[in-house]
Amino acid sequence: MCQFVDAIQYSNGEFKRIAYHQKRAEAAVKEYYPLSNVFSIMDYLRQLELPTTGIYKLRICYTDTIQSYECIPYKKREIKELHLVETHIKSRKYKLADRSDYTIANNFDLNNSDILFVRDGLLTDTSYANIALLKNGIWYTPRTPLIFGVNRASLLDQGIIVEKDILEKNIPHYEKIAIFNAMIEFGELILSINAIHR
Repeated sequence: MCQFVDAIQYSNGEFKRIAYHQKRAEAAVKEYYPLSNVFSIMDYLRQLELPTTGIYKLRICYTDTIQSYECIPYKKREIKELHLVETHIKSRKYKLADRSDYTIANNFDLNNSDILFVRDGLLTDTSYANIALLKNGIWYTPRTPLIFGVNRASLLDQGIIVEKDILEKNIPHYEKIAIFNAMIEFGELILSINAIHR
């Protein structure tokens, strides 16, 4: 049974942000399997026969051990607008394999758009990525996202983004919104603030 998942960017033979993925897996194992030793993602990945060129989404499924993996050629989604939707999903330091909380996203035509979840009046995440909003030259990311992503953690450590509570009512005070995750680098997907709709 797969309880947790992590999507690792595997780009031209290099595993991106692997230390951050390891830290996230350790948090999940320590909380749910406190008597188990934490596995090494890198030790597992070194045993795999993987392509050496191209960009892939390497998805691992695990409990207290890694159960399986998929290596899928990555194709970037085209996002032109975001729909604000209320949610009660709890913030987590890891990704559950069960994504049933996100099924509301299936009620929208997401061909060129995505959901932007709002919880208690505060912006959180899209259906598959973290966000940051630009104001006066500073990129702010929600203090309590739904998922504490690995790219987000790396960007915070580098000082590229800053944590802040972002109220839905204050969206017009910002200029742009960036969407990013383990597969989407910061700066690759930036929309005008006017692309956000209720």
